[in-house]
Amino acid sequence: MTLNRPVHPDPYDLLPQVPSFTVTSSDVTDGEPLTGDQVNAEGDTSPQLSWSDVPEGTQSFTVTCFDPDAPTPSGFWHWVLVDLPADVTSLEAGAGAERADLPGNAFMCRNDGGSKAFMGAAPPEGDQVHRYYFVVHAVREESLGVDSDASPAVVSFNLAFKTAGRAILHGTYQH
Repeated sequence: MTLNRPVHPDPYDLLPQVPSFTVTSSDVTDGEPLTGDQVNAEGDTSPQLSWSDVPEGTQSFTVTCFDPDAPTPSGFWHWVLVDLPADVTSLEAGAGAERADLPGNAFMCRNDGGSKAFMGAAPPEGDQVHRYYFVVHAVREESLGVDSDASPAVVSFNLAFKTAGRAILHGTYQH
């Protein structure tokens, strides 16, 4: 079965504009296909990420991975990492593993697959190319004000009011 759907807009174009900063990865090339390690059936390994030139006043970071092209009205959240300390400017590959040793008071919320970890790309067989947005959100407060039981939607709602800047890198994947 082939799902024939229109491509969804860039979800971050729909949010209030905030300053951007730089995010890079040794594992993800912007706009290019993800490697096997970042695929659900092959690795479920969160990519290495580094960021710089963050907005002044940043108190913490939230890192997310979102697929707006999932065949649902709400897309699919693959990773939600909250309350990274402001002095953290990179994550090694695999930092999104369940029970990972995270710095400071950082924690992961449940992804749409049900685990408090990174879940790799998993578009349905025969579906269109999916986009995976890896986003580092610079937060104006030390804590986003949620706990690990918060849904990705609640995390995103809080980010709407506390984001000082956003750095975006996206990969693609199709079976």
